[in-house]
Amino acid sequence: MTTTVEPPAPASAAEQFAARQQSPVQRIQQLLHAHPSISPLLVLLLSFIIFTILNPRFATPNTIGIILQQVAVIAALAIGQTLVILTAGIDLSVGAIAILSSLVMASLAANNGVPGVLALLIGIGCGVLAGFINGTLVTRLNLPPFIVTLGTLSIFTALALLYSGGQEIGRRQLPPILNWAGTRIQLGPFRITTGVIVVALLAAVMAFILSQTKWGRHVYAVGNDPEAARLVGIRVDRVLLSVYTVAGLIYGITAWVQIGRAGTASANSIVDANLDSITAVVIGGTSLFGGRGAIIGTILGALIVGVFRTGLSLAGVDDQWRVLLTGVLVIVAVSIDQWIRKVKA
Repeated sequence: MTTTVEPPAPASAAEQFAARQQSPVQRIQQLLHAHPSISPLLVLLLSFIIFTILNPRFATPNTIGIILQQVAVIAALAIGQTLVILTAGIDLSVGAIAILSSLVMASLAANNGVPGVLALLIGIGCGVLAGFINGTLVTRLNLPPFIVTLGTLSIFTALALLYSGGQEIGRRQLPPILNWAGTRIQLGPFRITTGVIVVALLAAVMAFILSQTKWGRHVYAVGNDPEAARLVGIRVDRVLLSVYTVAGLIYGITAWVQIGRAGTASANSIVDANLDSITAVVIGGTSLFGGRGAIIGTILGALIVGVFRTGLSLAGVDDQWRVLLTGVLVIVAVSIDQWIRKVKA
């Protein structure tokens, strides 16, 4: 005797509707989870509109060009910081590495007679080595990234001071190649520097690598769940080491941009770079818990910081209020990230 198993009765239209129904808030949550760059884009557009209303000078090409020049260095450092934070780490030594790299390349060229191109490459190599050291300490000694980079922040800062003797190296002492990133160019109605273009190209390259390569997928996988990544065959330690090393390369390139921007190499430059880079990354929608974020969001975050600084200044607001509002932005951004992470599939 053959027994026939009846297939389960299909769900009624009402049941299917109830299963699929989502509140508007849940839809927004799903959208922001899938596209983390949407929220910083909206904040940037809203900020631009508000500051233009407060002072029409804000929307002029001259002001926009100044903002782009001001945020170039922080945006570049934030690109490297994004890589680290995507793996659920953090790098507190970004500014120190960039300063050390800038002093090495400038001093070699100005004081030791090293050709400009070679001095530039050695300085960038110094950034790579510093990033490699951070990655080695994190992966080989299994130390928390916060502790490692807090320690190397002091080490690299001290090395920069010892190496330079606290002396600045001015533009006139440097070969043209080291000053090149500060060259002003006219791009339509906007006047920017070549350093801005370097950072834009750097952002485009890293965005492509993260979204279109196997290495990029591994970076996200390690940030999402390192144990799960290990179980599927990803060499987590190797990925982490490469992330810190690539971040060091980016900091070395940033050192070049910084020399062009400031016109000098100094141990006292970009002193707030560590916090500013983290601020740009967090406001840009990258999760501090790893595994979610994008380079475009980081660039938007850096622009938001620049827009707030310039906009509040043109509006006649004291610097203390600027600092306060930046802190509020960070807290709001992290709170939104926590809410987005609770999204239900």
